[in-house]
Amino acid sequence: MDRFQEMKVLLAVTEAESLAGGAKLMGISPPSATRAIAALEQRLGTVLLARSTRSLRLTEAGRRYVEDCKRILLELEEAEELAAGSSIRARGNLTVTAPVMFGELFLIPLISDYLAAHSEVTVNALLVDRLVNLVDEGVDVAIRIGQLPEGNFHALKVGEIRPVICAAPGFLDRVGRPSCPEALQTAQIAMSSASPLLTTWHFDGPDGGVAVTPQPRLVVSSNQAAINAARMGWGFTRVLSYQVAEFVAKGELEIVLDAFATPPLPVHVLYQSGRQASAKVRTFVDHCYGRLLTNPALRRAGSE
Repeated sequence: MDRFQEMKVLLAVTEAESLAGGAKLMGISPPSATRAIAALEQRLGTVLLARSTRSLRLTEAGRRYVEDCKRILLELEEAEELAAGSSIRARGNLTVTAPVMFGELFLIPLISDYLAAHSEVTVNALLVDRLVNLVDEGVDVAIRIGQLPEGNFHALKVGEIRPVICAAPGFLDRVGRPSCPEALQTAQIAMSSASPLLTTWHFDGPDGGVAVTPQPRLVVSSNQAAINAARMGWGFTRVLSYQVAEFVAKGELEIVLDAFATPPLPVHVLYQSGRQASAKVRTFVDHCYGRLLTNPALRRAGSE
């Protein structure tokens, strides 16, 4: 039995969660499936399946190897389809990542539309406010705000965002609109502790950079909660422009101190390079790039 066939047997056994079930899926006898797994483990010099009288499960090495097998076999199928002149179909599992709020506002709707058009693809969306290592965590596509990581990646810029100070127009009518960042030092503020980027508030002034460390009366654990407090007229908050673009457009929030704005942060769609991207990655990246590039929330103004 060749190596590719052994890989297919392992995947079938894993899917069926039994040697007999995997053998049935492959159309071979259970002893043949057992021999294929044994040959594979012997060649690799490690145990892939932990067996007991009642269960069969993948070891840690087995889990990693199964993921590699899925990728290798998918690439083999795509190579054969390409050589035969067939249209390559997007299929398999796609792992994508983005910051939490960006993912909720933009990525999930994109994924929903993509899945509707590609029935053979499944998606695992990792929405976290931390830098994800694409290689170590097996991520296919990432949305990255700010500086790009070192490594061998393709990066497509889709827009720019920036930190903004905002409040409800009614609140600003009542307390006045600040003319300089220092006025925020004693202002009524709702602050999100979710992002270290926003804890100290940095500005660019005519005489150079200005840093303000506000003393908020309200500290919340999510950007959305801080935005909601500002929308209700409680006070100022500082978030990223894309997070409040909809509310600014509706007149529910107003951006202040725009003359002191810091340089924008780039937004990129990132995916690994170094080898031919699979059809699922290519089609998903194209899908995201086209939609995000025209999204007004990711333009330089970030709010109009």
